[in-house]
Amino acid sequence: MEPQVAPTGAGLLDVERVGKIFGIPPRTFTALSEVSLSILPGQFVCLLGPSGCGKSTLLRIVTGLSAPTSGRVLYAGVPLSGINPHATIVFQSFALYPWLTVEQNVELPLKARGLSAAERRAKAVKLLDTVGLDGFESAYPRELSGGMRQKVGFARAMAVEPELLCLDEPFSALDVLSAEALRGELMELWHGHSMPMKAILMVTHNIEEAVMMADRILVMTRDPGRIVAEVAVTLKHPRRRKDTAFQALADDVYTLVAGGARPEPGEKRPGARRLPRARLNALAGLVETLFVEGGHADLYRLSGELQLELDDVLPIVDAAELLGLLSVEQGDLHLTALGETYADASILARKELIAGRVLRLPAISRIYDALKNDDDQRIDRSYFVERFRAEFGEKAEEELETALALGRFAELFGYDRGSNELFLEP
Repeated sequence: MEPQVAPTGAGLLDVERVGKIFGIPPRTFTALSEVSLSILPGQFVCLLGPSGCGKSTLLRIVTGLSAPTSGRVLYAGVPLSGINPHATIVFQSFALYPWLTVEQNVELPLKARGLSAAERRAKAVKLLDTVGLDGFESAYPRELSGGMRQKVGFARAMAVEPELLCLDEPFSALDVLSAEALRGELMELWHGHSMPMKAILMVTHNIEEAVMMADRILVMTRDPGRIVAEVAVTLKHPRRRKDTAFQALADDVYTLVAGGARPEPGEKRPGARRLPRARLNALAGLVETLFVEGGHADLYRLSGELQLELDDVLPIVDAAELLGLLSVEQGDLHLTALGETYADASILARKELIAGRVLRLPAISRIYDALKNDDDQRIDRSYFVERFRAEFGEKAEEELETALALGRFAELFGYDRGSNELFLEP
C-alpha cells in the first residue's frame, strides 16, 4: 500500500495547507504543517495518529474554535471565518453541566438559538429517545454511567442539526464494553440515517476503531503534525475483527502509522529528534517477548496479544529501534544481534548495554558531557531546561524528564530534588 497525502477538492469541507504554531518566537512549537484534506457528503473520516500529532488541534480548526496560523479552511466552498455554524464537536470528556438534568443539558444549545421552551423540550425528548435514553430526561449526569453520559453528549451535539459532526476520541474515557456498545449504536444511527449529519470527522489513536467505523483513514504523524497517508476502507458493514480482510487492513494501517512515527532513510525533519517516551521495563518486556517468539513478530498481532494501544506500543518500538535492539520492516519487528544479547543478559549487563547506547543520543550526551566537565559535576536543572527549550520549545520540561529517566536507568547521572541539581553518577 503506497502512502498518499489526502487531496483537496470541492468537498463539504476542504482544508488547504493548514499550519498551526503556538508560542511567541523564539519559543514556538509547530503543531501542524501543510495539512490538506477534503471530506465529501456521506463520508465517515478518521484522523488517526499518536498523541501529540495535532489531531485535536486540527479538529478545533475545522470547527472554528481555533484559527490556523497559515493556510485556510473552506466549508461548502466558502472560506471559514470564526465559528463554523454547520459543525459541532463531541469531546472525549463528557463536558456536561452537573447541575442540569439530562434534558436541560440537551436543551442548552437550543436555548442559545432562541427556541421556545416547548420546542426545546420536544426536540430534546426526541433526541434522547434516538440515542436510547428515553426515561432518563430528569436524571442528573452523576446518576448515569460513562456510556450514558457520552450519549447525552451525542444528543446535545445533534440538537443543533450539524452538517459535520466532529468527534474528539469520544470513546477513550469509557470502559471497553461501554465503548464497544456505543460504537455500535453510533454506526447504527449513522447508517440508518437517523442522524442529521452529512459527514463525520473523528479523531482517534485506536487503529481497530478506525478500521471498524471509517470510510477513509487519514494517518498523521508528529513533529510537526501532518498527514502522511490515506487509506480507503471498503469493507462492508457490519465489520468483524476476526475477518481476515479486517485484520489484513488493520495490519496495513499499523505499518503506515509505525512508519510515520520515524523518519524515512535520508529524511530530515524540522526540529530536534525527541526522545522516546517509553518505560524501560516495558521495553525489556517487548524485547523478551520477541526473543521467545524467535526474534520476529508481526507488530499488529503482537500489540493485540500484549493488549497495548497505539500510544503505548509505538514509543516502546521507537525506543527499542533507536537503541538498536530491533528493526521494523513492513510492520514486522525483528530483533537485532544486540537485542538478542540484551534479552539474554543479566540486569547489570543490561544497564551497561543501555548506558552505551543511551550515550549516543544527542540530548543525553550533552547532559553527560556538561556534568563531566563541571567542577563539582553538579548543575542546576534550570541550566538544562533553558538549553532544551532552544530545541524543543514548550516541550523542554517533558524532554528533560525523559532524559532523566533514561540517564538514571543507565546510571549515567542522577537528580537531587532537594537541591534541584543533576549530578554525575560515580
